[in-house]
Amino acid sequence: MSAEWAIVLTAVLTAAACALVGTFLVLRQMALLGDAISHAVLPGIAVAFLLTGRLNSLPMLLGAGAVGLVTVALIEALYRTRRVAADSAIGVVFPALFALGVLLITTQAGRVHLDAECVLYGEIAFVPFNRLVWGGTDLGPRALWVLGAVTLLNAALVTLCWKELKVGTFDPTLAAALGLAPGLVHYLLMGAVSVTTVAAFESVGAILVVALLIVPAATAHLLTERLGRMVVLAVAAGGLAAVGGYGLARVWDASVAGCMALAAGVLFAGAWLLAPRQGVLARRLEHARRVRQLAGDLLLTHLAAADECPPGVPAVAAHFRWRARRTRRLLDELAARNLVARGPDNLLRLTAAGRQRVADFQDRRGQRHSGNGGDPTERPAAGC
Repeated sequence: MSAEWAIVLTAVLTAAACALVGTFLVLRQMALLGDAISHAVLPGIAVAFLLTGRLNSLPMLLGAGAVGLVTVALIEALYRTRRVAADSAIGVVFPALFALGVLLITTQAGRVHLDAECVLYGEIAFVPFNRLVWGGTDLGPRALWVLGAVTLLNAALVTLCWKELKVGTFDPTLAAALGLAPGLVHYLLMGAVSVTTVAAFESVGAILVVALLIVPAATAHLLTERLGRMVVLAVAAGGLAAVGGYGLARVWDASVAGCMALAAGVLFAGAWLLAPRQGVLARRLEHARRVRQLAGDLLLTHLAAADECPPGVPAVAAHFRWRARRTRRLLDELAARNLVARGPDNLLRLTAAGRQRVADFQDRRGQRHSGNGGDPTERPAAGC
C-alpha cells in the first residue's frame, strides 16, 4: 500500500468512527462534551504510560476510556447539584483534567516522546512510517488497524443499541419507562467517544478529532431529519472531508489535518446555505413564497369586499401601497391560476376559483368579514 493511500484510508476511518458517535452527540446537544472528553482523556494516556512504561495503544485506549467516563460522571455530578449549569460544569471539569494530564506528562514522562503537542495536533503524514509488525511480518500502518477496529466497534455499538440510542436521544424519560437503560447506553456512548478520541490522537490529533466528531454530523443534520439517513450522511460527509482535505493539502503544500478540518467546514457552509429545507437559501425562498401567497390572499380578499365596485390596477396599488410593477406581477400570477379576471373595462373581478380561495383564506384566519367590514384589507378602494 502506498503512503498516500495509507494516509487517506486512515483519515476516512477516523472520519467514519467519529461520525458514528458524533451524530448522537449533536442530537443530544452535547457537542461541547465531545470537545471536553477529547482533552480530558490526557491523564488516562499519561497514567497508562506510567503504569506500563510503553507507548502501547491498548493500555492507552483503556486509560482514555476510563478517564472519559470519569469526566462524564464528574460533569453530571456537578450538574445534578442544580448549582452549576451544564456548560459551566463542562468548563470546570475538562480544563482541570487536561491540565493534570499536561503536568503528568511534563513531570513524569519528560524524556519520552509523549507530549501535549502530539496529542493536540498529531501528524497524519507520519502514519505510513508507524508499522504494525506481528511475528516478523509487516502488517501495514498501525493506525489503519487501530482505527479500523475502533470503527467496527462504533458500528457494532450503533447497530446493537440502535433502538436504545434512538429513543434515549429524543426522549430519555420514555426510554427509562420502557426499560431501555438510557443511563447505561449514555455511558457506553461516552466510552466510545473516549476510545475514538484517543485512537486518533497519534494520527490526526485531538483538534481534528473534535472537528470530525461534530462538523460532519452537524452537516448531515442540516440535510435530513431522519436518524438513519443522518448517520449515513455524516459518515459520507466525514469521508469526503478527509479525501478533499488531503487533496487540498497536496495542492497547497499545507497541514493535512488543517486542510481536512477546512474541508469539513466548507461542506458545512455549503449545507448551511443550500440544504433543501434547513438551508439559508431554501428558507429565504420559502419566506418569499409565503409573502407572495399572503399578498395574493389579501388582494383577493380586497377584491371580494369590493365586488360591487371592482377596482382597477392603479386603485389596488394605491390601496396596498405597492409599486405598480409588483402589483402587475402579482395580478399576472393570480390570473394565470384563474383566480382573477380582468374585464374589458380593465377592472378586476374574482373568478369562482378566486371566491373559493377567499373563503378558504378567511376560514384559516378564523374570521369572516362581510361587505365593507372592519378589516382595512377588505375595504374597497376610495372613489368606488
